Amino acid sequence: MLEVFNIKKSFGAQRVLDGIQLSVHKGDVVAIIGPSGSGKTTLLRCINFLEKADEGTMTFNGEIINFQTVSKKDVLRLRKKTAFVFQEYNLFRNKTALQNVTEGLIVARHMKKTDAEKIGMNMLEKVGLAEKAAQYPQQLSGGQQQRVAIARALAATPEIIYFDEPTSALDPELIGEVLEVMKQLAEEGMTMIVVTHELHFAEHVSSKVVFMENGTIVESAPSKEFFAHPKEARTKDFLKTIRARG
Repeated sequence: MLEVFNIKKSFGAQRVLDGIQLSVHKGDVVAIIGPSGSGKTTLLRCINFLEKADEGTMTFNGEIINFQTVSKKDVLRLRKKTAFVFQEYNLFRNKTALQNVTEGLIVARHMKKTDAEKIGMNMLEKVGLAEKAAQYPQQLSGGQQQRVAIARALAATPEIIYFDEPTSALDPELIGEVLEVMKQLAEEGMTMIVVTHELHFAEHVSSKVVFMENGTIVESAPSKEFFAHPKEARTKDFLKTIRARG
């Protein structure tokens, strides 16, 4: 479904991505883990054209895209097949939960308001927030806001959803409600790439884990194999350190 070849990205003299290769099949839930500054978020942003990669290509459903030469028209077309859930929710503060979900359908896809609201309510119900449809972001908890952001992503009927550390801005007691929605999506077969620090999610919900450091992939394997039998010494050290903190 999605393959990334030799993607490179630098910020000034700092090489952030150094020849990354990644394959994602339909229905995969790929968890990308690693220390801060390893390039995880930059990789996700480059794949969704929020950052411009310096080199590399991507194949999406058989279509080959060159990161350097892709046109704005093609970027917009490809983004209609994907959705992005940000760490900080990125909700419109002056719009209700329902309006946040329907805004893209009405403005970008020119859908009738009544049709968009029907979809919006279905998506809010899916994430357990139908009763909060008329409330504004400031009236919602961080976990509820992130669930609205997920509902907004789902409303676009994406073929794949990118999650950029979706729980890292949340208080510990609110993390579970967001992860539960993501687990439900995984069980329904939604294709997802998730940059996360939640090792429990990576081990028990994702189908594949990618461990990154210094802009490269250190190790990649099916989730059960990755956690049960990590091959690289650096992977073993990382998992040991994270588990010791937990």
